[in-house]
Amino acid sequence: MKDRIRFISYKGQQILLADLSHCTAAEVEKISRLVPAFVTAEPHGSVLLLADFTGAELNREAITILKEGTVFDRPHIKRSAWVGTEAIPKVFYENIKSFSQRALPAFKTREEAMEWLVKE
Repeated sequence: MKDRIRFISYKGQQILLADLSHCTAAEVEKISRLVPAFVTAEPHGSVLLLADFTGAELNREAITILKEGTVFDRPHIKRSAWVGTEAIPKVFYENIKSFSQRALPAFKTREEAMEWLVKE
C-alpha cells in the first residue's frame, strides 16, 4: 500500500500523490490511514497533496477515515487537490470539506490538478 503514497516531481516542485485510484473500500481505508504520517513528516504549510480517487470504491468507514485524516494533516498542507471525486457521493464530499475546514478542489485529470497545485 505504501507504493500508492509517494512524492512526485512536477515543474520542479514536490507533490505528494495519494493514489487511491481503482482501490476497494478496504484499500482506501488502509491508504488513508497511512497518508497523515507522510504529510506530518513535512514542515507546516509545505505539502502539495494530490489525491486520486478515480474508480475507487468507498464505504462509510473509508469516508470517516478520510475525514479524520484531512483534519489531522491540515497544518502541514499548503494546497491539496482531488481527482476522481465522482467516486465520492456529493453529500460525503461536502461533509469532508466542512468537517476538515479545508478547500478540497476537484479536477478532472491529474494534470489539471498538478497545474493548480504548483501555480503561485
